[in-house]
Amino acid sequence: MNTVSAQDGKALFTTNCASCHQVHKASTGPALAGVEDRWPNKANLYSWIRNSSAFLKTGDKYANDLYVQYNKVAMNQFPNLTDDEIGAILKYINSVPAPGTGAAAGAAAGDPNAAAASESDNTLLFGILTLILAVVALILLQVNANLKKLADEREGHAAVEPVPFWRNKSYIAMITVVLFVVGGYLTSKGAMGLGRSKDYQPEQPIYYSHKVHAGINQINCQYCHTGVYQGKQATIPSVNVCMNCHMSINEYNGEKMYNEAGEEVNGTAEIQKLYKYAGFEPGKPWDPSKAKPIEWVRIHNLPDHVYFNHSQHVKAGQVACQTCHGEIQKMGEVKQFSDLSMGWCINCHRETQVQFKDNGFYSIYEKYHQDLKSGKMDSTKGVTVEAIGGTECQKCHY
Repeated sequence: MNTVSAQDGKALFTTNCASCHQVHKASTGPALAGVEDRWPNKANLYSWIRNSSAFLKTGDKYANDLYVQYNKVAMNQFPNLTDDEIGAILKYINSVPAPGTGAAAGAAAGDPNAAAASESDNTLLFGILTLILAVVALILLQVNANLKKLADEREGHAAVEPVPFWRNKSYIAMITVVLFVVGGYLTSKGAMGLGRSKDYQPEQPIYYSHKVHAGINQINCQYCHTGVYQGKQATIPSVNVCMNCHMSINEYNGEKMYNEAGEEVNGTAEIQKLYKYAGFEPGKPWDPSKAKPIEWVRIHNLPDHVYFNHSQHVKAGQVACQTCHGEIQKMGEVKQFSDLSMGWCINCHRETQVQFKDNGFYSIYEKYHQDLKSGKMDSTKGVTVEAIGGTECQKCHY
């Protein structure tokens, strides 16, 4: 049997774990560094990874405490991962150094946080070096001018009056080139970011907390966003969907809520805003025909020439909501987590493996199924979205 290397473990970690876990920092789930020490029984750890919901029923105290600690959000199931693949993931986790042990070493081991820190440090270093070299160049130019003046005086040549700075062609040319380069860089950067709204967080007509609804109360995303599994759009819930619960829930008695400005939010007053849109008076029969649509401010938007289908990603691709929307179950006021740029989408398609097994959507790709069975294609690396045409222009631009 072929062993699975730590390099393969990195790919497996990126595909299966990275959307909810980081190695040295808690995210949607706990930090994975030292996970084997927290699970001394390897068989229990492997069972937890494959099917956490089933393992919780065994009554294991640590597993149940972990489930409660993370707001009773069950981990995704990975029944198809082999022992070798899980072992490779754990080996990769152990190979990522802790922060503070060297950004370069972390980047070499594949830690994305360390790589980003290393890139940031290099950018600052290059900026400082460029500034120093520019100052040195100006000093040398001044020294050269003074030496030339002294040499002329010694040889008896008449001193030439220096050309004023604003009339010196060399200085004017140099400044023009610098402004052209800087202006071109800023213009290109601005053009590439045109239309992107990462971290966009508008104030909504009603303070709706995903942390309270999806996090604490564990309301499934599909209850409100009914189209996410069936169609292109996830859909925004209508007033009657909200009223299914708030016909009887007219007061908020949960933990204190705060908006992004740090001001406390009165949950009961926000429910009253909902009643105003719904035309509902507590204690009286509700007439839905009197309801008015809530004017929610759209956050996530793509250009008109881009095709994106939620069901294709969420149902066929089994992509978790948090992959694109971040830790939505922890957000009060929702913001755009990803920049949703073309490069961001393409990188995801290049790295994400398609879940071929037990997924009828991909049954038509007979060649890949045969290659996986025969061993011609490495089953540990799997088939990426790119391999089935996920980076072809016409897939997203029609």
